Amino acid sequence: MAGEEARQVLYLVGPVGAGKSSLMEALKRALEMSPPIYALKGCPMREEPLHLVPKHLRKEFEEILNVRIEGDLCPVCRYRLKNEFNGEYEKFPVETVDFSIRSRKGIGVVPPVDPNNQDTSVLIGSVDISKIDMYPEDDPRVLSLNGAFNVGNRGIVEFIEVFKNETEYLHTMITATQEKSIPSPGKGSMIYFDGIILAHSNEAEWNKFKSDHTNEAILDRIVKIEVPYCLELNEEIKIYEKILKKSKFDAHIAPHTIEIASMFAILTRLAPSNKVDPITKLKIYNGEEVIEKGMTRKVDIFELKEEAPREGMTGISTRFIMKVLDTTLSESDHNCINPISVMETLVKSVKELAISDEERERYLRFVQDSIRKEYNKILEKEITKAFIHGYREQAESLFNNYLDHAEAFVNKTKIKDRNTGEELEPDEKFLRSIEEQIGITDTAAKGFRADVTAYMFYVLRNGGKLDFNSYEPLKEAIEKKLTASVKELSRVITQAKVRDKEQSEKYDTMVEEMKKNGYCDHCCNVILKYAANNLWKD
Repeated sequence: MAGEEARQVLYLVGPVGAGKSSLMEALKRALEMSPPIYALKGCPMREEPLHLVPKHLRKEFEEILNVRIEGDLCPVCRYRLKNEFNGEYEKFPVETVDFSIRSRKGIGVVPPVDPNNQDTSVLIGSVDISKIDMYPEDDPRVLSLNGAFNVGNRGIVEFIEVFKNETEYLHTMITATQEKSIPSPGKGSMIYFDGIILAHSNEAEWNKFKSDHTNEAILDRIVKIEVPYCLELNEEIKIYEKILKKSKFDAHIAPHTIEIASMFAILTRLAPSNKVDPITKLKIYNGEEVIEKGMTRKVDIFELKEEAPREGMTGISTRFIMKVLDTTLSESDHNCINPISVMETLVKSVKELAISDEERERYLRFVQDSIRKEYNKILEKEITKAFIHGYREQAESLFNNYLDHAEAFVNKTKIKDRNTGEELEPDEKFLRSIEEQIGITDTAAKGFRADVTAYMFYVLRNGGKLDFNSYEPLKEAIEKKLTASVKELSRVITQAKVRDKEQSEKYDTMVEEMKKNGYCDHCCNVILKYAANNLWKD
């Protein structure tokens, strides 16, 4: 489009480990996969062949080709055109060239440079000293155009940790963006440059750089893109699973271990809200539908995001969590890690962090209170499912009964008994026994039933399938109802407490079910001991 942003530096800023480098690598890999382009054969800058067209003929060529011809030949190609081809541009050979990170074809990378030795040849190439005796200093044949801007012409130039360099070192950006030209090594003229300049750094370096008013020329040429930490639980889990898959981490990982570690990471990144507690906010950001307690209105994610526009720019990095997982394994006597051991390591690691006391207390509360309570709920539900035979069938039965009674209540009709055929009034006592599980009050019950009924009709009208997973609040209520109904039975969760043959069989069935769900003998034993001491407390 050749707008103003085509003449700007695309700059990514964010906290450590937020994925800035990964985004850059993805862009470079995408460029590597792109089709080859035409370039002048032997040109060190992969020159656009249309640069051969003389200035006085360009307007005519632009009309014929319906393209805009912009830019000039590099000094090397200009010399070759004049001396090798006698100015006959149509004889200059053209080839197709591809993009490669490793071979520095169309992709130039500028790492942070030692402040005491900031050699601009890294950017714009240099003069070949071995040829100085053979040719004049301003002869193009003495030029080695192998700097990042030279090899990145018609491609990408990436500045890694850009503001770790001295400001003077970055002045090449000024002309490369607006004037689309870079200095020539030695005493040559400016060289046309047509490429995308990418840069990235951490926020502390950005704040330091922009606070200096003498940097205004560069700041005016930057488009800043904030790259915050991931704030979605499911996506954060995928990050660790991907890292672990690529590593040599071959230990057994108990169910919910990565989930618990991910929860902690995201909670540290979320800003406190006046509307919901941290765990609820985490669930909403994860795409879960959460209904306010005692209400039927869903919590609006956009309202939460408006409260904290810079959310995700602070908190714990993915690298910290990976270190925690590694430490947990190294301290384990078994080749297995589980949520309990990860929470213990998190507490130790947080205590060693170089952060303020207030921040440390907040992080510890997340692990010892919020996350532990949430894990207890998850574990209670999981063990209950392992105990209950035919859990799915019972859940579906409760779901269908609730739907029948709620629909009859909303439509002011009666229900036909499936066994006797007798017409009965909707059982409000049964409806309330479900609704109370998620805090629906008497006054809000009518609206909740109407919402459930309306949603189910909407699903059916759109060809959807109804089951107890269809409406998240109702699913939660049914699961809590089932959990409550087996509370007494679920107390028997360790072999030490098994008293008779029937209970022993129940225990064995439960252990086998847990193994099917991903537990090994060791973590199953650890988890059940933890459950015996922490769940179903009166």
